[in-house]
Amino acid sequence: MQPVLKYSDEAQLADEDGRRVLARVVTALFDRWKLDTEVQMQLLGMSPKSRKLLPRYRNGEQALPGSRDNLDRAGYLLGIHKGLRLLFPEDEELRFSWVHRRNLALEGATPLEVMVRDGLIGIARVARLVDFQRGR
Repeated sequence: MQPVLKYSDEAQLADEDGRRVLARVVTALFDRWKLDTEVQMQLLGMSPKSRKLLPRYRNGEQALPGSRDNLDRAGYLLGIHKGLRLLFPEDEELRFSWVHRRNLALEGATPLEVMVRDGLIGIARVARLVDFQRGR
């Protein structure tokens, strides 16, 4: 499964302005998911020493790094959000709390626990789960 970002998106995200917008969107999603700073940093694959960057991302002052890892993480996270919007169009509370809910398909772990524990592979796993549930 490929991240939600497509080739045309990648070309746009090579541009710093595009990555700045991406940083704002991803951090807004983290706010809606009610994630603490440490978890946000882990999901972005960043060192805890980089925590000062989060407010700069949130305000659009700093672009996400253009590395494949960062862009894949952001793409999968936004894909999860998009899938949840399609699964739960009428239930905003469920849509934004889903990452905190235990899930039998994840051996009883929460999607957030899997994403934090397994990094990029866990984020991709959760994205595949959302896609699978959408396809039923």
